[in-house]
Amino acid sequence: MTPAAPLFREAEWDFGTLDRTYKAIEEIALNDLKLDVYPNQIEVISSEQMLDAYSSLAMPLMYSHWSFGKLFAREETLYRAGYSALAYEIVINSSPCISYLLEENTMPMQALVIAHAAFGHNHFFKNNYLFRQWTNAAGILDYLAFAKSYIAACEDRYGREDVEAILDSAHALMDQGVFRYSRPPRASRERVLEKHRKRREYEAEAYSELWRTLPAGIKAPSAPLIPDPEDESDEMRLPEENILYFLEKHSPVLKDWQRETLRIVRTLAQYFYSQKQTKVMNEGCATFVHHAIMNQLYDKGLITEGALLEFLHSHTSVVFQPEFDDKRYNGLNPYALGYGMMADIKRICEEPAGEDRDWFPSFAGSGDYMAVLKNAWANYRDESFIEQFLSPKLIRDFRLFALHDKAGDSAYKVAAIHNENGYRLVRTMLARQYDIGLAEPNIQIAEADLKSDRRLLLQHRMHRGVPLNEKTKSLMLAHVERLWGYDVDLDELEADE
Repeated sequence: MTPAAPLFREAEWDFGTLDRTYKAIEEIALNDLKLDVYPNQIEVISSEQMLDAYSSLAMPLMYSHWSFGKLFAREETLYRAGYSALAYEIVINSSPCISYLLEENTMPMQALVIAHAAFGHNHFFKNNYLFRQWTNAAGILDYLAFAKSYIAACEDRYGREDVEAILDSAHALMDQGVFRYSRPPRASRERVLEKHRKRREYEAEAYSELWRTLPAGIKAPSAPLIPDPEDESDEMRLPEENILYFLEKHSPVLKDWQRETLRIVRTLAQYFYSQKQTKVMNEGCATFVHHAIMNQLYDKGLITEGALLEFLHSHTSVVFQPEFDDKRYNGLNPYALGYGMMADIKRICEEPAGEDRDWFPSFAGSGDYMAVLKNAWANYRDESFIEQFLSPKLIRDFRLFALHDKAGDSAYKVAAIHNENGYRLVRTMLARQYDIGLAEPNIQIAEADLKSDRRLLLQHRMHRGVPLNEKTKSLMLAHVERLWGYDVDLDELEADE
């Protein structure tokens, strides 16, 4: 069999070379690896466009806000000064799946990025249960276009300062603006229209032109504390974990456009929530896929040894894990842990040791590693994936052990070493570090009095007795009060109270 001619020999690229390379990668991804992906849309962008994408939550369309400009200025300054580098790519969870390639990349790097983003991340987005359940890949681009035009129209009509004030508070509460366990109840279209009609009637009845004649500096009296037509306290279903959703539906002071603004921000927060829970798996999947595809391209004679060496240099840099005493150490590298676990699953399927057969009897020695990986990519998140698939060998390779740290003790206690019980404890403790429910504070709406003083009560269920930072807590309450319009209290309780 005559070896195929390389797709490219030079570092420089053109669109014809990109197209040939994309088709070769697509054939391996779909026919050899049997990946299931959304249609792809590949776009080549400049470094400034990449910086702009950084600053706007890496989305192709985004409304305007001062914080995005601030982040752009910071990232650009660091990049121009040589203190930070740009990502090789950005990929969007949408259908079609949009992959941004940096125009400064060499051709071997463009091939790596296409394999990594357009097929690795793309397959994970389409098949993982969190993304299937909580995101709408087919509708996100249209929704972003609506959000951008809606916020711009609000700025023209109500003023930039008023719109930015609402966005500031909504952004501050984004982490508390998601549904973690169940979707919100859906009201019928007729009921929503009826609620809007009643609200407009109430506002018209409460408004009086007389107050416009008051001298400067004298304010009109507040509206009487009578039940609002939007008052549905019997349907609040408290406690409520999604603070932005509750404020959008029940705030006594927000106007229609402000409620829609909150809805836009919490929709984006929900869109990103799945990504926060799958960082290790998502990057591990994409890195494993690009490693497999690039090696197959070389085996088929479609890339040169020089291109392979450039790819391997980049790949090893991406999965590099600094030692704990290295100045570059910043915890476990999600690329290193994710790729390490994917490669380890392949080893267990093809060349298992006796230890592996004891720990993973369901797939050790099965030979079909892609079936095991695709099942894991589809049905797990970081916490459960680590809990189920982290092997003793990988624990030894990463030199992981567990420390028991108690504030009152004068020394650390080694709680788990490399033995049977130690491996299980290390795996469990590491998995807990990726439990987003423990990483983010559990703050819920506990009570809301809409018929008297309209005071709102929040409750923080402390994890291991750790209270909120006082400065952060004050800022958070200020944003809730801005959106609620009345006094807000917060109680901090132990988890079992």
